Parts: sequence; structure tokens; C-alpha cells
Amino acid sequence: MTHIVRQFARLSDLQPLVGQPLGLSDWLIVDQKRIDLFAEATDDHQWIHVDPVSAAAGPFGATVAHGFLTLSLLPPLFASGFHIDGIRMGINYGLNRVRFPAPVRVGSRLRGRFKLLAYEPLEGGAQLTVEVTVEIEGSDKPACVAESVSRRYT
Repeated sequence: MTHIVRQFARLSDLQPLVGQPLGLSDWLIVDQKRIDLFAEATDDHQWIHVDPVSAAAGPFGATVAHGFLTLSLLPPLFASGFHIDGIRMGINYGLNRVRFPAPVRVGSRLRGRFKLLAYEPLEGGAQLTVEVTVEIEGSDKPACVAESVSRRYT
């Protein structure tokens, strides 16, 4: 089944959608290579992330992604979750709240579910607050729930 990205013709089309879903992303696989590269980039080499042998005997039964790795996957999840025509620039403005309810075991597939919490017009654009729930395929608990604040300019 092909994933259909929700398309918006104008940024202002989102304003009446506060409190409603915006879209659902494609699935993204978190493999050991991605985890290892994140460990290199952040200098976080804790064994639960990078040592498959030790991690297999550890609390999660396998290596797990860093929480901040999961969080850093928001941009590609957003990109496949919904599209707004005419955006010339998007800026990550911050996060209001972030939680990591469940670990992301190596080999897991993740996807983002997006709900618009706030729309604030700005000169030349808008500030969007979007609740992102990062789902783990086959899990009742999400990997991450975050309120992402971004600014989009037309």
C-alpha cells in the first residue's frame, strides 16, 4: 500500500485545523548503523546503544536507540507526514515537552503521527506547535511524544 502524504495548498490552510490531525509519516527503520553513527556524532557510546553482545543480555534484550536519536528523526518524519506548498524556509524553534515512553530496539520501524496544537501568524509565515507521537510498529507505547515548535515562512 502506498503512503499518501497530506497536502496543503497554503500555510494559512492549517489555521482552522488547530486540534486536528495533520498527517501520518512513512515508516523509518532504526538499524544499528544509524545508532552507531549517532553515537559517533554525539560522543555517547553507552553499551546499551553500541554493544550488541552486552545489550542482548541487558534490560532491553538488544541495543536501543538513544532518546535524542529518536528525537532527531522528527525532520524526516515531518517531511513524509504532510506537505505545505509554497514554504520557502522552515526553522526549528524548539520543543515544549518531550517524553520517551518506550525504548526503540534496533531494527524497529518508527512513524510519526502529527496533530496541530497551535497556529500563530507571523510576518511572512506562521509558528506551528505540533504534537508528534513517534509510534513503534507493534508496540502499544510510543517511542516519543513531543510538542515541536517550528516557524514556516512563505
